[in-house]
Amino acid sequence: MKLISFTSPCSFSGTILGFGFVLCIYFLFCLYDTIGYNSNGLLFMFQGKGLFAKKSIKKGDSIFIERPLVAAQFLWNALYKYKACEFCLRALETAEENARRLSGNPGLSLPHPELCCVRPELHQACPQCQVMYCSSECRQAAADQYHRALCLGPSQEDPEHPINKLKDGQLALLHSLFRAALYDEHLSRWFVPEGFRSLFALVGTNGQGIGTSSLSQWVHACDALELPAQQREHLDSFIDQLYKDIEKETGDFLNCEGSGLFMLQSSCNHSCIPNAEASFPDNNFLLHLSALNDINPGEEICISYLDCCQRDRSRHSRHKILRENYLFVCSCPKCVSQMDELDVTSEEEEEEEGEAEGETEGDEMEDEMTDV
Repeated sequence: MKLISFTSPCSFSGTILGFGFVLCIYFLFCLYDTIGYNSNGLLFMFQGKGLFAKKSIKKGDSIFIERPLVAAQFLWNALYKYKACEFCLRALETAEENARRLSGNPGLSLPHPELCCVRPELHQACPQCQVMYCSSECRQAAADQYHRALCLGPSQEDPEHPINKLKDGQLALLHSLFRAALYDEHLSRWFVPEGFRSLFALVGTNGQGIGTSSLSQWVHACDALELPAQQREHLDSFIDQLYKDIEKETGDFLNCEGSGLFMLQSSCNHSCIPNAEASFPDNNFLLHLSALNDINPGEEICISYLDCCQRDRSRHSRHKILRENYLFVCSCPKCVSQMDELDVTSEEEEEEEGEAEGETEGDEMEDEMTDV
């Protein structure tokens, strides 16, 4: 099971990613009963079995770095001008362009522009449909894997084109197109409506949210600068004010956002006290799974499907979120130790949560930007 949002749980419905993402479902059920080992000494199983360490892993160590089987930007995110590489989801705006758009200040200039990691001179567009890529390598990889078949060419703005219709399509339309394109009698159970809905649920509960941000990368680089105390104070003050301006203009939607399916990482089960976490420090779809604690051989590697604030809530509240979004009841050590708690959410907790949301909104937004 896996969360679809990289910040908090959300429903998969309404986040259709296009026909390219639907094609990945066909690949999914070819892998669904797979079990094996990888070169990092990790045992991985599908069908909810989990991921286990085969050797000692130290706190802070990178457990693995993984490319997704498939990834795509959310349609709403692209619609609102969050520019990302169509293949790897790398943010295409420079840090300054990103800050100007998010803050609504077209004249904004960022200090230390040399710290921006975006290289516009390397960007390439598909010559037929003008979809953008961060490099020639990504453009070629996309063409080889799927874009030659899915390229809209001059029909990019044609609302009657079948692929454009998919952007507004409901599940019934996706089912009919999926069946017409990929039907195999040996896999017939997946092509009936019930089976197709099950596959979508599989994507929804196993997809990992991906977030990229050139501004986040710039902030990380600024944090690493060795500066005199006065210059450090001035830079930190500038960044703090930038966050406040962005909050007023844009709210919480700061990053290029999408979703991906990862073979190893999707085997990680949930714990309210996780020993590992996923991040995207390369500003693309490469997932880094890192250890939060020392992990012993044979120990299960668990992540949390809840954000930090949700993990601090009562057992009843955590169970409610997990039940509604992931359809299971957590039995991690923390939940077992709190079994004697009342199965209610107290009024005091609800009031405290409301106050905390108001007080920490700016801090959470800063965390979201810098922890991508």
